[in-house]
Amino acid sequence: MSDLRELYQQVILDHSKKPRNFQKLEGANRTAEGYNPLCGDDVTVYLQLEDNAIRNIGFQGSGCAISKASASMMTDSVKGKTKAEAEVLFQKFHALVTGEEDRTDDPGDLGKLAVFSGVSEFPIRVKCATLAWHTLRAALERKEETVSTE
Repeated sequence: MSDLRELYQQVILDHSKKPRNFQKLEGANRTAEGYNPLCGDDVTVYLQLEDNAIRNIGFQGSGCAISKASASMMTDSVKGKTKAEAEVLFQKFHALVTGEEDRTDDPGDLGKLAVFSGVSEFPIRVKCATLAWHTLRAALERKEETVSTE
């Protein structure tokens, strides 16, 4: 179990140090900003939504390793998905990191996002892990106010 936890930590650190899709997306038709006042994390999510699907996605911001890694992995996970598929992924991810997942659910359904399973042991870090996801949801819903984890 400790080998798996170490692997998960390595994946999170890799995505934090070299975040994927870390860019202001030119041609974005949806944008939202998010802020975690407890940790100081901030993120802006940029989407190109076409035919109800996320054709491209990028993000910018700063924050802790968990926040940046979560945003990076989120962008990889939702690219090409419909709004409905992204919402299902949001729900599963949120349940995983808050420890509320149905024990019959297969964490493998989340693919690489399963590396965040240990976050539920650290409630203060849940907001770091979910900030980008809540911001994605706001962009999809065209909410203009800054998303806050408070």
